[in-house]
Amino acid sequence: MEVMPYQPELGIEPVASTIPETTTATITSDWREKLPTLAGRQVTLRQLRLDDAEPLLTMLTTEEVTRFISPPPTTVEGFRRFIQWTHQEQAAGRYVCFAVVPHGMDVAVGLFQVRSLEPGFRTAEWGFILGSPFWGSGMFVDGAQQVVDFAIETIGVHRLEARAAVRNGRGNGALRKLGAVQEGVLRRSFLRHGEYLDQVLWTILADEWRAPHTVGILHPSVH
Repeated sequence: MEVMPYQPELGIEPVASTIPETTTATITSDWREKLPTLAGRQVTLRQLRLDDAEPLLTMLTTEEVTRFISPPPTTVEGFRRFIQWTHQEQAAGRYVCFAVVPHGMDVAVGLFQVRSLEPGFRTAEWGFILGSPFWGSGMFVDGAQQVVDFAIETIGVHRLEARAAVRNGRGNGALRKLGAVQEGVLRRSFLRHGEYLDQVLWTILADEWRAPHTVGILHPSVH
């Protein structure tokens, strides 16, 4: 998801009073009300909080991190507005966004996003962004397995798509390692810094994800 679904120029209604600065790991029966907290071997995935804005600004706005994605917010207040927007879209049943928190830390260092591409969330697109100090650590695969499980088993996604610029070797390699299937190249489909870039289209199908022998890595048990 190199093109961020969030568009700050559209504005949002003020909802800050409904989003706490800190939260406890409470699991509700409906992900639209509150995301469950997912614990992997290296990272915990949880609902975004307003106090994630400052660490996300530090981690996700460097040139190396943003090279192949739409520009993220550039201020703490911009990230706070983005976090408010994620809660609104989640409540509407169109989108979820998990904060990536390494074990032993309490601050977010990345994001996993999933958005519906059709009514009912049967087809969805997902994307990820992780602070460069944590690249090559195995945190992507650890968190991605949990997100894909959640999308398929909890939300009910049948087809999960991802797009990565052809030049984004790290992103394409991560998706391949996870077991995603390359379906084709979307020519000149992503505008970045005034240049249209080709993107690789990757997919994960629910029935293939549930069958470990058909994907590129050993698939974990479903939570």
